[in-house]
Amino acid sequence: MNPCELVEHALDLLLAKDMRAFAGLWAEAGVIEFPFAPPGYPERVEGSTAIQKYLRGYPDLLDIQEITEKVVHQSVDPEVVIAEFEAAGLVVATGKPYRMRYVAVITVRDGEIQRYRDYWNPLAAAEIMGGADELSTAFAGGVDG
Repeated sequence: MNPCELVEHALDLLLAKDMRAFAGLWAEAGVIEFPFAPPGYPERVEGSTAIQKYLRGYPDLLDIQEITEKVVHQSVDPEVVIAEFEAAGLVVATGKPYRMRYVAVITVRDGEIQRYRDYWNPLAAAEIMGGADELSTAFAGGVDG
């Protein structure tokens, strides 16, 4: 798969709630970065084992039911794509609607994600999740240190 196809596949896996396969797309030394991470939220998750741990409980927190407004842009670097999309569904703990826009800059080499920089709005996420503490607790629980 080329980088655009891999990102399209990754979003399909996210929607299917197949977190094992989704996390399996990362290289052994792959990284997820959250440049806008709020206090208490991990800024960086390194290595495929840590990424699998971080992602495994995602469907227990958010029931993503659709991904809309999806556009994947090929950058001038053939290994880098930019994905824009909106995820919608429910917050599992509260049953409240979840709708969040994302922009991710993703580096793919040799068919694996090397780096995934996730630019999302932590203020909107905190509001949806019931507060900043709830957001940090929910997503930081799968990350050591």
